[in-house]
Amino acid sequence: MRFFTGLHQPSDDRHFASAFISVNRLRARRNAFEVGDWIMDSGAFSEIANHGCYRNDVDEYAAQIRRWAGNGRLLAAVSQDYMCEPFMLRRTGLSVEDHQRLTIDRYDRLIAQDVGGVYVMPVLQGYSPEDYVRHLEMYGDRLASGQWVGVGSVCKRNGNPNQIARVLFAIKERRPDLRLHGFGVKTTALSNQVICSLLETADSMAWSFAARREGRNQNDWREAEKWSAVIQNRVAANRNQFQLFD
Repeated sequence: MRFFTGLHQPSDDRHFASAFISVNRLRARRNAFEVGDWIMDSGAFSEIANHGCYRNDVDEYAAQIRRWAGNGRLLAAVSQDYMCEPFMLRRTGLSVEDHQRLTIDRYDRLIAQDVGGVYVMPVLQGYSPEDYVRHLEMYGDRLASGQWVGVGSVCKRNGNPNQIARVLFAIKERRPDLRLHGFGVKTTALSNQVICSLLETADSMAWSFAARREGRNQNDWREAEKWSAVIQNRVAANRNQFQLFD
């Protein structure tokens, strides 16, 4: 599994081999920044949690993707999904299925735009394992064999890795070919061998929350560097553990 470190400031990306940064951090930025491999996040969580909708339309997001397409190696831009945690449903007043339909609608509209050749990552949404299977069916043939696909609405369930594992197993049982990305997967889940084996990639900003909780600087990239090193070691240990049984 490859890990992408979530960062507040684009200028800090130069310290990391794989970075994950929200488009919300890029809109007001005037200049390019030094970065290697990175993923652009759509800012979905903050948009839906704070506003109950996207304040910017798909064409504006596509323009941002085009703008940053040549900055470093932009591997993917995440589509504008709608999370399905209960508090998100309360925020919009809609159902899980409504959020799933809106997620696909945003994806369809985004891939119809000019995004400068950048890969647009579709996102599977739901809350129960059965929800994610239904969303797979709703996507239909949009998801090609071996496609890189995000799995949403798992970041608030890191305290119970079994819940995340059940979601990933359900997706893999129906579509074992898909390469899955876990959004906001924190330390407990990333220490789980099963979860690491089911994910191709993952991202997290858990380092920032930990630093704030413990009275340190939540914006210091050095905090991210130390935390990411721990995660990389755990992922490597999990990989080696599985290889023992191959």
